Amino acid sequence: MAEDTGEKPPAHLRDDLKFKPGQSGNPAGQPKGARSKLGEAFLEALHADFNKHGVAVIAAVRRKKPEQYLRVVASILPKDLNVNINNLENPTDDQLIERIRDLHDAIGPFLAATGTRGADGGAGPETTH
Repeated sequence: MAEDTGEKPPAHLRDDLKFKPGQSGNPAGQPKGARSKLGEAFLEALHADFNKHGVAVIAAVRRKKPEQYLRVVASILPKDLNVNINNLENPTDDQLIERIRDLHDAIGPFLAATGTRGADGGAGPETTH
């Protein structure tokens, strides 16, 4: 049997100081709902700022940092995108040419806005349709 020296054991070994099951180690803690209130306040401030400056900021980012602009666009697209890219089994030459023209027309404004040039150094293929 251990001899009682009258000294108390270290605090981490004393039963009267241990937390009971389910009791927080930080009883004061954060007030209930504080995190959600902060999140709500942040979203409200962000919403107000976007309403005031949003369109202009988006346009500025698109012009000055097109790679960042595209990163944001890609981040808000759905992760799974079901796209049928083979809608022509055996396309004719005319169908391929028409598809290339459609794609050129679709990306032309973006290439012109960003100053991107085609592989040949030009702004892209000439279209004559």
